[in-house]
Amino acid sequence: MEVKLLTEHYHRPEYRKLSGYKLYGGYQVLAKALQMEPKTIIEEVKASGLRGRGGAGFPTGMKWGFLPSNHEPRYLLCNADEGEPGTFKDRLMMEKAPHQLIEGMIISAYAIGSQKSYIYVRGEYFDSIRILREALAEAYKAGLLGKKILGSNFSHDMDVYSGAGAYICGEETGMISSLEGLKGQPKLKPPFPALQGYLKKPTIVNNVETLAAVVPIVRDGAKVYRQNGTEKSPGTKLFSVSGNVVRPGNYEVPLGLPLKELIFGICGGLKPGRKLKAVIPGGSSAPVLTAEEALRAHLDYESLAQMGTMLGSGAVIVIDDSHCMVDLLGVIAHFYHHESCGQCTPCREGTGWIDKILHSILSGQGRLQDIHLLERVSEHMMGKTICALSDAAAMPVLSFVNKFREEFEFYVREGRSKVRGVSHAQM
Repeated sequence: MEVKLLTEHYHRPEYRKLSGYKLYGGYQVLAKALQMEPKTIIEEVKASGLRGRGGAGFPTGMKWGFLPSNHEPRYLLCNADEGEPGTFKDRLMMEKAPHQLIEGMIISAYAIGSQKSYIYVRGEYFDSIRILREALAEAYKAGLLGKKILGSNFSHDMDVYSGAGAYICGEETGMISSLEGLKGQPKLKPPFPALQGYLKKPTIVNNVETLAAVVPIVRDGAKVYRQNGTEKSPGTKLFSVSGNVVRPGNYEVPLGLPLKELIFGICGGLKPGRKLKAVIPGGSSAPVLTAEEALRAHLDYESLAQMGTMLGSGAVIVIDDSHCMVDLLGVIAHFYHHESCGQCTPCREGTGWIDKILHSILSGQGRLQDIHLLERVSEHMMGKTICALSDAAAMPVLSFVNKFREEFEFYVREGRSKVRGVSHAQM
């Protein structure tokens, strides 16, 4: 079942503008928050169990608590660089409810003592950038940003920063590098951004959905927020569903919902005449589930981890029996090779090697030992780089080859797809 905690008013065109947002209670929570002690807000977010919605799933309140107790300037950065293939929820949120994000950011900034924040948006999201800038202008004009917000002693400024189309800038330290005007490459940790981030000052980086969720948590309290979801994965989450379903799109559901209910209930099942073959549950970097695994999976952090995959960004990619897994892995591998920043040798060379091996197989020139080579290269890429892109490239390879090995072996032996009947080169 859908539970529209964040997306309740997304169908209303007027909700995008300040006047429409206020009609449905917009910025009333900010007024409430400014009457609270910042520490009280942080404790409420901790008690809610809110976890980062960008992919890592780290507890938000705990992350805020890592900030040092000093008077240094500190920054809040919204990670809207939505580049994970299959993910499109943040775009929906920015374009349908920009003020919801802005209100959540102002409350979060007040809680952590930040007077400056940035929304770092994926460069290809032209409409999102335009809509956010218009919303910021409205907020400044209404006294919701700038000096002494709503007559309080809290002042805060916010800007939108456009990325340049680099997937690697979705990693928080790569994003910080880009925001500083440097090459968008991840940085070694420690020091972690909470201690030394943007301009070497304490910095909190949160996802769009994470920051928007702060609004209902402060409005209703942690106890009400935890009425949805599971004990360890509380609340609701937006899932971007794509692939071979009747009704693809974004859906907000309680965490812990059976994946089967999302696919066959909410999304209307598969297209006529097709059978479920596999599901990628959390974006292209998440290990794939077979049809049998998908039918018993639940959409929460813990249960998916127990199945050897991850919730990730919430991008559910549904694959039916008309698709070739070798073809799909070829597309995924090429993406990660293209998006590697080249800083770490295992990632730079490994993603290129995987891409070349798969291209050879797809061209009908593969060897059986190439399948084992894919696994060996992937295993040597895991856990050996500054950021997780190398792991993100390796995990799909290992899961695809392990769970659908017969398709790879058939492609090598016959020089063509077991599903399509032709090779990639013949298309």
